[in-house]
Amino acid sequence: MNTTAPPPKLTQYLRLMRVHRPIGTLLLLWPTLWALWLACDGMPPLNVLLIFVAGTFLMRSAGCVINDLADRKIDGHVARTKDRPLVAGWVSPREAVTVFVILVTLSAVTVLPIATPLLLGLAVVAVFLAASYPFTKRFFAIPQGYLGIAFGFGIPMAFAAILDTVPPVAWWLLLANVFWAIAYDTEYAMVDRPDDLKIGIKTSAITFGRFDVVAIMLCYGMTLAILAGVGHTLNLGWPYWLGLIAAAGIALYHYTLIKDRDTTQCFTAFMHNNWLGAAVFAGILLDTLI
Repeated sequence: MNTTAPPPKLTQYLRLMRVHRPIGTLLLLWPTLWALWLACDGMPPLNVLLIFVAGTFLMRSAGCVINDLADRKIDGHVARTKDRPLVAGWVSPREAVTVFVILVTLSAVTVLPIATPLLLGLAVVAVFLAASYPFTKRFFAIPQGYLGIAFGFGIPMAFAAILDTVPPVAWWLLLANVFWAIAYDTEYAMVDRPDDLKIGIKTSAITFGRFDVVAIMLCYGMTLAILAGVGHTLNLGWPYWLGLIAAAGIALYHYTLIKDRDTTQCFTAFMHNNWLGAAVFAGILLDTLI
């Protein structure tokens, strides 16, 4: 337990929401932007775009809060998480629940201007996924797959908001995001693997064992293969394929970082996935502009 004087409450709430780490928000936002631009075949309406950006931030923050709440008795045994606000006692579980409810409520209010029965139904599923993910680490051998669904659920919601339906291509995009999440979150889990083994929770880094690097690269490969299939189905042009080539180059660069399993390099690879998502989006964006 940290015995130093706590920072101001607002600072601790912001830490609880991880607002100081935008990479997590971007990993949710890129797939949502892919979906919005593909559903519209170009720039989505500004109000829809702003609603989804705000909703992504709010739900990612809510997910961080519920994750810290679920893991508050575990995080103290992990070097990377031992100073989180709930572990240090600077935020109480009741306060964390209150923050989570406020964030989810704000997210619900945000989506109301464009709400349809389909979109609202998907929003309920999204809240359930975000709230339940932290507990999957107790039961699932590869909880990162569940994380990929939770992180990517903005994809079907984006298509529902634009088209009031969720076509097959949206589910293929979601599947691509699942494989991408397994890849980048396994890199993240490789950092905590020694501590996670002691605690007894389940992660893909533990499940894959000595095949972790191979599994990550295969997941990158599946992500790019599915995105290629999406591009073929939608008859996207050369800028999209150039974006996929750039994303493939980034994935290969990640191999050079993780191949020796150095924890610092693995974390660098995880953080760098923001550029992979951006490369795919850049290809989609340019394809709609040219």
